[in-house]
Amino acid sequence: MIFSYNWLQSFFKEKLPKPEKLAEILTMASFEVSEVEKRGNDFILVIDILSNRAPDCFSHLGIARECSALLNYKIQIPDAKLKEDKTKKARDLIKIEVKDKKACPRYSARVITDVKVGPSPKWLKERLEACGLQSINNIVDVANYVMLETGQPLHAFDVGKIEERKIIIRKAKKGEKISALDGKKYELDNNILLIADQKEPLAIAGIKGGRKAEIDKKTKTIVLESANFDPIVIAKSSKKLNLRTDASLRFEHGIDPNLTESAINRVASLITEIAKGKVTKGLIDFYPKKVLPRKIKLDLNYVDSLIGAKISEKEVKNILERLGFKTKKIKTQLIKVTVPTFRLDVSLPEDLIEEIARIHGYNNVVPISPIAILIPPVKNLDIFWEDMTKNILKDMGFTEVYNYSFISKKENDIFNFKNLIELENPLSSDYQYLRASLIPNLLKNVSKNQKIPGEIKIFELGKIFRKAGEKRMLTVLMSGDRFFEAKGIIDLLFNKLGIAKVWYDDFGPTPEESKTSLWVQKKCAEIKVNQEELGFLGEIFPKILGRFKIIGKVVAFDLDFEKLSRLSSEEHEFRPISSYPAAIQDIAVLVPLGVLVDEILNKIQIVGGNLVRDVDLFDIYEGEELPEGKKNLAFHIIYQAEDRTLSSDEINKIHKKIINALEENPEWQVRKQ
Repeated sequence: MIFSYNWLQSFFKEKLPKPEKLAEILTMASFEVSEVEKRGNDFILVIDILSNRAPDCFSHLGIARECSALLNYKIQIPDAKLKEDKTKKARDLIKIEVKDKKACPRYSARVITDVKVGPSPKWLKERLEACGLQSINNIVDVANYVMLETGQPLHAFDVGKIEERKIIIRKAKKGEKISALDGKKYELDNNILLIADQKEPLAIAGIKGGRKAEIDKKTKTIVLESANFDPIVIAKSSKKLNLRTDASLRFEHGIDPNLTESAINRVASLITEIAKGKVTKGLIDFYPKKVLPRKIKLDLNYVDSLIGAKISEKEVKNILERLGFKTKKIKTQLIKVTVPTFRLDVSLPEDLIEEIARIHGYNNVVPISPIAILIPPVKNLDIFWEDMTKNILKDMGFTEVYNYSFISKKENDIFNFKNLIELENPLSSDYQYLRASLIPNLLKNVSKNQKIPGEIKIFELGKIFRKAGEKRMLTVLMSGDRFFEAKGIIDLLFNKLGIAKVWYDDFGPTPEESKTSLWVQKKCAEIKVNQEELGFLGEIFPKILGRFKIIGKVVAFDLDFEKLSRLSSEEHEFRPISSYPAAIQDIAVLVPLGVLVDEILNKIQIVGGNLVRDVDLFDIYEGEELPEGKKNLAFHIIYQAEDRTLSSDEINKIHKKIINALEENPEWQVRKQ
């Protein structure tokens, strides 16, 4: 918004700081001054007024009040020297009727006779032009001038053009039209507030005047309007009509209803001076519900506490009074503050404290480090293990996904979940049930991303829901024939989480379950720790993948994360990396189909002792070349000592000992190369 430096100076006897310095002072404590420009004998300040301060600072008087408070200058508010013509009464010349009292809580009017409409004096034109307004005539110019001075929009009507000399404030009729002063015709609806006479509209309330009662050279008697309108009504009307004016801008932000009288008296005073008019007796004023100043109790101890600096009672009172507030001491460290009605933004003690702080100067508040006892927060193990698990999987190249907690009826038909929870008001048919597993939505992720080159490795950690209750699950999906790789990932995950004694048990669905089985038989297993089941590992059944239009194979493992986090341990036995070389020997064992991999692993570890650093299963073969009911398991055995380099003879001796131990079981046969 544009402000004139010379106009601001007219409010003070003391000399204001130079424009650039004044701009700096306002920017640091009130509003940012984005531009200072010399224009003739004046300087223009472009000030970005904050929306909460628009009601009082969309005016030169409002900015002058800020300058007064910041510079501690005494402000001189122009006096409306009003002399009424007692031979004529305003109520005899015009009638006012407010039909919509909510949209128009106050309407003030004055009648001025014998006006001489003509050009405005030079000083008035210069001030209007400095602020971006063109001079029209002395009556209209004075109304605009007082709006820029006080922030109260005003309007003047030619009384002789008003039907039956009666002004009515009402809502428009649907389809009603008005020819406005901008030369355009606007079609109205019943949400738009009008100023009208007995026959037709005179103005769009708070936005734009109409041509019917406009001021011209023949005008002799005028009625001045100074009203207060509901901000929401004006904002909606302005948007509806795509018409924004200086008046609507001010009404949209709200205006002090007590401003109408002082502003209209100021206009009337200037018109009698410039246009030689006579002000008739009496102010016509519709104001059924008066707005009174707020009173706020302010605790001075709270002021010091919130600002973080000791500010004396004397300074607090001085600052508030410079801003136009009134103060009264109630008792020690407690004062009552009366807030002027033009400060619509101040309603709480904290608002007052903010005013005190900015006028005192934030740069004058010495920063002090807070003194407090810091109590370490209780460790949230759920979050700890969740973050650790996610980081482990991300380090292994997996991508975390987040899916909605819902599935559709179509997806439920694929998996045939039991005890599902159905939503009463689903957003759509795609979100009819709460998910009972993370797998369906993860398969949808695979389906959507399978066209992208490269492997898909994703996981989700989230809640599943069934009528028996809810729990958190960790589900990992990998594209391709990677069953054994998935097992290795599980082993590594459990190892990093400090979970030992992990083994895999055969999983055989019941005949009923086999019809809708999720897993490919002989390529699935239960994941167990000791005798407790933690989840499942397996290859997804091709028929299910087909329903999701997934090409190729998908391997998944599904873990009960609540059990997983309970079994996890932060404490890991430290085992230093040996500085001596390792040797790898392979071994293949032919065993019956029912033998568990862990049985062989345990036997190798027990016999090899500390010299067996690690054992990895790298192949399982079940083919026609093998005897019926048999399978071949192949392992890498890593030999390494912590204190020496193992000799070939020593390694061969241990390896032979392991072979002999395995062949003690008559059904196990170590295959010779």
